[in-house]
Amino acid sequence: MKQIIAILVGIVYLQPAAAQLTMPADGTSVRATVSERIGLTDVTVSYGRPAVKGRDGKIWGEVVHTGFQNLGFGNGLESPWRAGANENTTIEFSTDVMIEGKALPAGKYGLFVAYQPIESAIIFSKATTSWGSYFYDPAEDALRVNVKSVKLQESRERLTYQFGEQTDSSAIIRLEWERLGLPFKVSTKLHQLQMASFERELRGEKGFDPHALVQVASYLLEHNANLDDALGYINRAASSMPVFSVYLTKAQILAKMKKQSQADSIITAAIGKGTASEVHNYARSLQREGKQQKAFEVFQQNFKRYPNTYTTAMGMARGYSGIGKSKEALKYANQALPLAPDAANKKAVEEMIAKLKEGKDI
Repeated sequence: MKQIIAILVGIVYLQPAAAQLTMPADGTSVRATVSERIGLTDVTVSYGRPAVKGRDGKIWGEVVHTGFQNLGFGNGLESPWRAGANENTTIEFSTDVMIEGKALPAGKYGLFVAYQPIESAIIFSKATTSWGSYFYDPAEDALRVNVKSVKLQESRERLTYQFGEQTDSSAIIRLEWERLGLPFKVSTKLHQLQMASFERELRGEKGFDPHALVQVASYLLEHNANLDDALGYINRAASSMPVFSVYLTKAQILAKMKKQSQADSIITAAIGKGTASEVHNYARSLQREGKQQKAFEVFQQNFKRYPNTYTTAMGMARGYSGIGKSKEALKYANQALPLAPDAANKKAVEEMIAKLKEGKDI
């Protein structure tokens, strides 16, 4: 019996070694992941976040060793810093990117830093599953870039990676710890990626959706690229969705292609299909472009199709004002006043009437 009790007691004392309970990080390092989409490219950094823990002034050049050093363990080669704590810091790109202007294929990489006080090397390694940099091998480098160190105004207690200075095709990723930052620029060839994405999606069910075709055509128009393709997409859209906005986009593409007479013909036909609001908004866009006479002609056509409405009467007021005829504009503003749909619009018209009486442009 005593032997049985002794065995049971032994089991009880051994149990904690086999069953570790979940506990918070011990304060030395915590794991973190930060992600951002740059254009169409997803970028994810996974890293350990060590703390300064009272070692101010001793991080860079001491805790973070300078350059490449033999760490006394691993493969025996000289190694850079692990760019974080514990297992590999990794960075992953969903598409091909450029780092500081140098090409790097899509994929996941181990991230290392060969620190120097003025200019450090950021290293992207094909090895992603190592512990720290003890097993770093330069033969596995995918890319190295040199970056300038920047001083931080406030001390960063825990190491962090931040995305900043974002554009539609680039961002600066900055490693920050204590009072030093190491920034590197990630950029993408957004237009190429966007076109490849369009091509993939249009081979599926979206290729039968005229709204998707208009979206591609509008993108090409905005970027003044592949206008022949843009015209093809908008023609396909118009065949199943013959509406004002589609014809307007087609006219704008033709104008960009220096085919103004065809563009004018399309616009004339489009105006005959548009609602009062659509045509009014088009004329207003012409005014914003400084094309006052053309805008006036469109306002006139709209008024003839939809006489005695608030929208078209206001269009005539704006049209006449745009070509410097305040008295005629005042006539139509007065016509629009009792047609105003609500108090806010009525007040706006009253303010316009007051300006027109003073000969001011509205």
